[in-house]
Amino acid sequence: MISARPSVTDLVFRLYGRSLHPELFRRHAVRHVERGEFRAEIAITESGHTVSWTSGNLTLVEVATSDRQPLPKKRRLLSYPIQGERSDSLECANGVCYETSFQLEKVRPDVFWTFQQELSADSISQGLFHRFATRGRLAVGAISWVNVETRTKSLLLQAFHTFPEEFAIVKSQSIFQLP
Repeated sequence: MISARPSVTDLVFRLYGRSLHPELFRRHAVRHVERGEFRAEIAITESGHTVSWTSGNLTLVEVATSDRQPLPKKRRLLSYPIQGERSDSLECANGVCYETSFQLEKVRPDVFWTFQQELSADSISQGLFHRFATRGRLAVGAISWVNVETRTKSLLLQAFHTFPEEFAIVKSQSIFQLP
């Protein structure tokens, strides 16, 4: 199946203080975690990833997706285009803290292919991994990898999404932390 990954220039990073319907996204790999007082569902999607984190009656949903993806505006807490580098944090109800940093890096083709090969070799055995089908003239398709680390009161995610047609890599790190 041919990947319909959007252009890297169309990507946005959003955080919602509410659930989003999973059917809004084409999910390629999913992982559920439950630890202490929280649970989370992490998914690799066509254009990036989603993380749905819940503790008690608080739900936070992080989305890295295309800005053309129809998503609600209600209870959108953060929304940024994925360009350059950005960091942000938010204190939520019940003392829950959310922190994120992400960057878009466009690199030389040789650097991109080396990174893509290393990511493939290192990631298949750990974390959530998906290799997209090739598209057009490229011999290798895009890759998404999300590493998940849990502690009793926190969830740490590191995500890498490659965009071969543009020699671009989106890197993000997010922490969901209970007080």
